[in-house]
Amino acid sequence: MPKKRIFQVEKNETIDVCLDRINRAGYQPVRRIEKPVFQEDEHGVTPVDRIIQFEAILMKHER
Repeated sequence: MPKKRIFQVEKNETIDVCLDRINRAGYQPVRRIEKPVFQEDEHGVTPVDRIIQFEAILMKHER
């Protein structure tokens, strides 16, 4: 298993469910990353959504 992984919050998933999934996989979140999603239209560029990711490291007992 890699020591560091990126987990993404899925479309129909809450942050708590994603954190539980990270823990079940044997990882511990260390950083939250938010990336905006933009859409271009005739008025310019507008933010329409965001992608939430967690950077996680392998828990010590799993190493």
